[in-house]
Amino acid sequence: MDIRNKATRIRLFDFKTPQMRAFHLSWFAFHVCFFGWFGIAPMMAVVRDDLNLTKTQIGNTMIASVAVTVVVRLFIGLLCDRIGPRRTYTWLLCLGALPVMSIGLADSFESFLLARLAIGAIGASFVITQYHTSIMFGPNVVGTANAATAGWGNLGGGTTQILMPLVLSGLLMLGVSETLGWRLAMIVPGLVLFLTGIAYWHFTQDAPDGNFADLRRCGELVEAKNEYGARASFGSAIRDIRVWALFLVYGACFGVELTINNIAALYYFDNFELSLGTAGLIAGLFGMMNLFARALGGFFSDRFARLSGLKGRVRWLFLTLLCEGVALILFSQMQVLGIAIMTMVLFSLCVQMAEGATYGVVPFINRRALGAVAGIVGAGGNVGAVAAGFLFRSESLSYQQGLFFLGIAVTLIAFAALSVRFPQGATSESGEAGRPVHDQPRTPAGGHRTGEQMS
Repeated sequence: MDIRNKATRIRLFDFKTPQMRAFHLSWFAFHVCFFGWFGIAPMMAVVRDDLNLTKTQIGNTMIASVAVTVVVRLFIGLLCDRIGPRRTYTWLLCLGALPVMSIGLADSFESFLLARLAIGAIGASFVITQYHTSIMFGPNVVGTANAATAGWGNLGGGTTQILMPLVLSGLLMLGVSETLGWRLAMIVPGLVLFLTGIAYWHFTQDAPDGNFADLRRCGELVEAKNEYGARASFGSAIRDIRVWALFLVYGACFGVELTINNIAALYYFDNFELSLGTAGLIAGLFGMMNLFARALGGFFSDRFARLSGLKGRVRWLFLTLLCEGVALILFSQMQVLGIAIMTMVLFSLCVQMAEGATYGVVPFINRRALGAVAGIVGAGGNVGAVAAGFLFRSESLSYQQGLFFLGIAVTLIAFAALSVRFPQGATSESGEAGRPVHDQPRTPAGGHRTGEQMS
């Protein structure tokens, strides 16, 4: 996909350019999706008692919440190629709000399971976020842009752990019972999701020079068909072994983060005998590291690219993932609350830097099939979460044992990152792309442009 006039700088306080509006709204939309996706997780102790759920049943709902996202993520990138990220995000947000608000109608394990399965579709929002920033920002800052938007989106996993128990507490103070309280609390993220979808439609556009439909009409963008169509794009991506290596890698970092988001509050509630509010607050620290950690992973990916091209990006990815595995093994062995929290924070730092480092590599795998590559790698995160979920549904394994085995798996998968290699020419090109260049002037769709074309 050939897109001109990408931004070569990130100006955080600029809300006028289409690049920065897409930057801010994409991370905020993903952040809100986390509220809907994992809003129920910090209230699971209450839900467990209300619906009489067993550990195995809770594990099954955790798996359901991330399983459907695998399928949706595989195809959401292709949909972005076809109709553009603006329209795709708007539909996902507005439709995704419905199961979030209706989960409160669940009155059995089966209905609760189906609701969490339906809600999982909004997890595909991550792919749209990465897609939108990848076509809005140039190669010298795309790693930082992708990591920052995804990280601040993932931050929703932390703020959800903190805020949803507070929402529930506020309802209880009004005299609402716990049984009704958790159901009413889920209406809040549902409403925010819907309103964010409306805002995304009105305040963003697909590319720096306009929406895909307009650019195709005036010949500025090729039609998404034949060699540029979904079948060709997806086929090209699935035949590339590097895509599947990153699929595994992302499963070992983002998949682990999703797992921790699901179990953290319950883990601290049961293992350290804390109140639901305190457990949620501590669990929230894990997600709060996204405030800077994932962006840091992307930032250093760009820096390493300036030193040694794409090889530098890959080596940085390997290092962060290896550190994540070791830190997770250490966290699983902690018995003292204070030390457990400190180790969790270190582990969280490594997890999120590895995520940022992964999507510092993704835009350079296959630029014609960007949507397909982003979708497949993103789906890997959810496959990792599904696989990890089986460790935590077993009655024969404690959560600590599950975390230990997960840490060993992450350490081994880290070496898969080293199989991601690029031709010598591509490595040199990335090194050049990593050098700062002047911002290219914006021109209206169909107008004359100057400057180097970026793809």
